[in-house]
Amino acid sequence: MFNSITGIITGKFPKQVFLENNGIEWDICVPDSNLDMLGVVGSEAKIYTWLQHTDMAMCLYGFASADERALFLDLLKVDGVGPKGALKIMSSVSSGRLMDVLERGDVEMLEKVPGVGKKTAAKMILALKGKLSISETMEVVKVEKPIAFADVINSLASMGYDKRLVEQKVAQLVEELSKDASFETKSQKEKEDMLFRKAIVSLA
Repeated sequence: MFNSITGIITGKFPKQVFLENNGIEWDICVPDSNLDMLGVVGSEAKIYTWLQHTDMAMCLYGFASADERALFLDLLKVDGVGPKGALKIMSSVSSGRLMDVLERGDVEMLEKVPGVGKKTAAKMILALKGKLSISETMEVVKVEKPIAFADVINSLASMGYDKRLVEQKVAQLVEELSKDASFETKSQKEKEDMLFRKAIVSLA
């Protein structure tokens, strides 16, 4: 069985990448969290693969690194989480954040990930806490609950958005914006305004 495919990216879509290799264009299911890691359309990429073969169909799943694939395969060990479910989970949260939540056994935070309910969260913790097949080089991103932006969360929730989804989205945006040095120089009010605007766009 092949371990990876290297070729030219010919198309990128939500949860999907087209990759041309020696005249063959592969249709590969890819977590949204991995799309930016693979480069832009027209560039060369190496995609680590896993093939699902059933009586009904064949589906090729792809990942930006062997560690990303290892996390996907770990999720498949959880009862009730199939390939599509694992893809949805990895599309909703970065691998670093997901690993941190699993390693800490934080069921409450895990329940907020789209595609994960209370029962599934408990199963994931039981099956994977302390047992992830990742290498020591893969970074675990520790993320605190976005208590500092509770006003943003409450404002969005009051507009009718699901509070659990809002908390997950705000946490994601805080993680992304924390990498921007200019964001850290803003006042708390300016940060809240920026988060609110970005969250509205993301949740729309």
